[in-house]
Amino acid sequence: MQDVFLNGDFLPAEQAKVSVFDRGFLLGDGVYEVIPVYAGKCFQLTGHLIRLQASLDGVRMKNPLSMKEWQTMIEQLVERNAGGDQSVYLQVTRGVAPRDHVFPEGVHPTAFAMSNSLQALPEKYKTEGIAAITLPDIRWQNFNIKAITLLPNSLLKQQAQDAGAQEALLLRDGYLTEGAASNAYAVIDGIIYTAPKDEKVLPGITREVVLELAARNGIPAIEQAVSEAQLKQAQEVWVSSSTKEVLPITTLDGEAVGDGVPGPVWKQIDILYQQYKQQGAA
Repeated sequence: MQDVFLNGDFLPAEQAKVSVFDRGFLLGDGVYEVIPVYAGKCFQLTGHLIRLQASLDGVRMKNPLSMKEWQTMIEQLVERNAGGDQSVYLQVTRGVAPRDHVFPEGVHPTAFAMSNSLQALPEKYKTEGIAAITLPDIRWQNFNIKAITLLPNSLLKQQAQDAGAQEALLLRDGYLTEGAASNAYAVIDGIIYTAPKDEKVLPGITREVVLELAARNGIPAIEQAVSEAQLKQAQEVWVSSSTKEVLPITTLDGEAVGDGVPGPVWKQIDILYQQYKQQGAA
């Protein structure tokens, strides 16, 4: 059994206990982060910790650890769990208090972290692409905050699985926001489109890397939402996340995207992304 971190201590996972009065358990009052680790080294750790702070600020919660303390703890956790390729999960809740919708005063946040082996995706996801369906975006209106209240996302993801797809692309007011568990992109006439960072879209760390790589290599990219009609006519559609990197969608709502195979712009971005990973960008 792996070690976990809970409120300042490392301990075996089976020994970790959280009060039933923790507001994360009772009210979903908490935020989280997921950080990929390659060859024992965290990828884009600073960006993830900055986003964690932004989520905490968004829900008016105190950060229980400093940036340096988070970094040191995460590095120790990865080492305790044998290094290699891992996925580190961080969660901060408002802490233990009598159940009340109003924020309690004088309560110390609960800080939890665990790491698990980062499972490789099936190779066919890159050679053949994945399937997705479009669904109405039923989530709350502040998805830029990475909150632990993920029931809507789970419902959407389950609908995709029930339909034989790997992801759901979400539409709000006729425009693409993102995936149920990913950021989303459409390539139209050689230009990458992805929704702008606002309250409807998670500020994805992988998304930032994609946009940075595109800018460095002269690949046109625009932060602009595409309509459902534009999405259905796009030559390429992708999704990205910290643990799945960048994946091409080749089937959308049962219809082929473009030529029905991973497209040339995605291939270029994927090569650049893999090179960026090999450089060990922190």
